[in-house]
Amino acid sequence: MSDDLAGWLEWLRAHPELQTLLASATLIFAAWLSNWIVKRILVRGLYHLLQHTRENKLQDFGVIKRLSNIVPALVLSIGVTTVPGLPEGAVTVVRNVCGGFIVLTIALALGAVLDIINLIYQRRPDARLHPIKGYLQVVKIVVYAIATILIIATLIDRSPLILLSGLGAMAAVLMLIFQDTLLSLVASVQITSNDLIRVGDWVEMPQLNADGDVIDIALHTVKVQNWDKTITSIPTKRFISDSFKNWRGMQESGGRRIKRSLYLDQQSVHFLSREECERLHRFNLLDEYLTEKTKEIEEWNAKLAERGKEPVNTRRITNIGSFRAYVERYLRSHGGIHQNMTLIVRQLSPTADGLPLEVYCFTNTVAWTQYEAIQSDIFDHLLAILPEFGLRVFQHPSGADMRNWGESLTQRGTPALPEAQTPPFDAGADRTG
Repeated sequence: MSDDLAGWLEWLRAHPELQTLLASATLIFAAWLSNWIVKRILVRGLYHLLQHTRENKLQDFGVIKRLSNIVPALVLSIGVTTVPGLPEGAVTVVRNVCGGFIVLTIALALGAVLDIINLIYQRRPDARLHPIKGYLQVVKIVVYAIATILIIATLIDRSPLILLSGLGAMAAVLMLIFQDTLLSLVASVQITSNDLIRVGDWVEMPQLNADGDVIDIALHTVKVQNWDKTITSIPTKRFISDSFKNWRGMQESGGRRIKRSLYLDQQSVHFLSREECERLHRFNLLDEYLTEKTKEIEEWNAKLAERGKEPVNTRRITNIGSFRAYVERYLRSHGGIHQNMTLIVRQLSPTADGLPLEVYCFTNTVAWTQYEAIQSDIFDHLLAILPEFGLRVFQHPSGADMRNWGESLTQRGTPALPEAQTPPFDAGADRTG
């Protein structure tokens, strides 16, 4: 047996090309076998252990799998020197390529480690207040930059210091290439230090059609999920250079503002008669107001003596003033209104569309659906109660108004005028006939 083996080896030495080919094949097989053993046994075993821990999501980043690729590269790098008859240039190329591959693998593994650090940090309760994703991305860029220099130096078989010495001349070029990254880095630092936005904030940036919740803050972009469930990616630097609205203050205050006006027909405004005042005393919210207001006006008018006999010289209660007092008291007693925040019912300047009566108050909830329900309930009630005060809401005439006006004329026996003689329609008058 030994004689046969010795004879076979002697024959193999007589054929150096075949000897080199067999040694190369053996080395490749050894590299493949080491890769199979590491990935099938060690990596799978570690993944199996992770599945039974709370860190089971960490296997998705592939750190262990990437590091396992170093083993076959090391086998090739070390074993290539033992292959007989292999040219020195081929040995150098294989070792350099394997060295560059090892550096690349380690850089990718470090990038995955940084992702794991970000994932673990996001589990902290205060993570959304101070996100670190942008800073980790800067570290990634530095790692990849160093890895690129080392890979190039390894492939050309030169010292990395030679490449670094030439970076000074490339500084301007690098600043031009990475200007967006540098601006984004500065913007990320300012956003974090000034607490401008956080993950979960409702932000509004009309110039970029963004209106929704911030779902991610990275180095280069901030992702905003709009209310229609689309996602807008905004460059981080735009939050420093452009104006935007952050609704966090409203959400933290516990109240959301209602600012809406009722446009009243100005021709329906009038003084209240005694009968109308007595009828309004039926309102529990107005009883005390009308009593105090009547007493105040009577005392004022009593000082006028003889001149007080003329109604034009006296003060009188108006229906719009009574309605304004009613709205304020109605809001003061409403369970959905925040009583510790500003509450105003005021008249604005008259317009061609009527007299605006503005309601300015805050709900005691910031939830969108509840806020809209409270606001709608309030104005449903106000619109329905207006006729009790002899007031009308201003509304531009429609086809139905013109038809009702014509039918009213017909019922009264008034002949219809030719179209050219039809008087102009008064938009402020009662259009019900």
